[in-house]
Amino acid sequence: MRHTVKYGKGNLAFDLPDDTSVTVFEPRHVPSLVNPLGVFERALDAPEGCPRLEDFPAPASVAIAVPDETRPFPTSLLLPPLLKRIFKIWPALPPNHICVVVGGGLHEPPDAAQLKRILPDDLYGCRVVSHDARKSELTRLGTTARGTPVEINAAYARAELKIVMGMVDAHQFVGFTGGAKGVVVGCASAAMIEKNHSMLKEPCAFAGSLEENPVRIDLNEAGRIAGVKLAVNVSLDAQKNIAALFVGDPPTILRSAAGKTRELYGMELRETFDIVIASCGGSPKDICLYQAQKALDAARRCAGKNGKILLVAECAQGIGDERYLEYARNFADHASLLRDFESQPFRMGAHKAYLFSRVAATHEVVLHTALSQEDLASCLLKKGDLQVTLCDWLTAEPEARIALITNANATFFF
Repeated sequence: MRHTVKYGKGNLAFDLPDDTSVTVFEPRHVPSLVNPLGVFERALDAPEGCPRLEDFPAPASVAIAVPDETRPFPTSLLLPPLLKRIFKIWPALPPNHICVVVGGGLHEPPDAAQLKRILPDDLYGCRVVSHDARKSELTRLGTTARGTPVEINAAYARAELKIVMGMVDAHQFVGFTGGAKGVVVGCASAAMIEKNHSMLKEPCAFAGSLEENPVRIDLNEAGRIAGVKLAVNVSLDAQKNIAALFVGDPPTILRSAAGKTRELYGMELRETFDIVIASCGGSPKDICLYQAQKALDAARRCAGKNGKILLVAECAQGIGDERYLEYARNFADHASLLRDFESQPFRMGAHKAYLFSRVAATHEVVLHTALSQEDLASCLLKKGDLQVTLCDWLTAEPEARIALITNANATFFF
């Protein structure tokens, strides 16, 4: 019995015996938008929870936050019509008074080649800023009720009208991406991200949790403090086509988009499994190890007490975060790392090692990846060929029940 999963920008096939018990968790099929630009125009005409752009006072400047290339948001498709509408409404607004800020939070800021892949060819003279959480000029705008400093990219903060564009995906402790997250994480300071993400172990901080999730509530408040007035959010299907599009007040459309994301990727889990094969869903979800880790959240919920997990992630851009690597290589085993992380103040980068280790400490985890065994060993992880590993595991446990999660970075269970 042959199965195929996404791996990087291609597919990866593997075989299982015909009599193997396999449960496949894959996104539900919904029709993608036939005319997404038409839907976008209509959504701009009737935004949820906020005025139309036409009803805002004429701004002296505009900032638009868009995600980096670790997110498959269709920036090149949707940014041009948004800019055209802005120029149509306010023809006297100079193009250089519009700033497009490409934000990736603590990711390395995109270079010229990455910006070319992310942005449309014609930006009508608008300025472009690559956000760097550690080096960019920042502006402090206040503090949330949970003590998170609202410090964002100064070029974005200076604008009179603030817009954010992004996709809504399940997130292992934020609950869902989207809303103002593209600003209050994507364009935020390292200190702001670290304080917000330090709540990742709170009881309601899990994928699919929205209304009672302290991490998400904190981000929504930060978005209000930052003055983000309009969000453009999409839900994407497994082929990265737009399944739904929303425009309006960030927290309002987040709830709408989260509902569509649940429809696509929310799964009921009735049993656990002996072997879990988890594909991130291909590029850019498996662009690096730092991003690929998110697939383990769905995998660990599927795996039984002694379940084994095979993570399929190409990681063409390597490990993806030096702080994660530097922290993980200090330990001989996952238990030691977990003890140290629990005993120290929260640290970004180290938190990714913690998220890996909390799974690998209790489950055998093997990665099918382009990364070397040396690199993986530095992160306390193990490399193995997908087909060979499955054959070995099934030889040892012929009656094993297998779960295949085809888009594990986006899938969540309830």
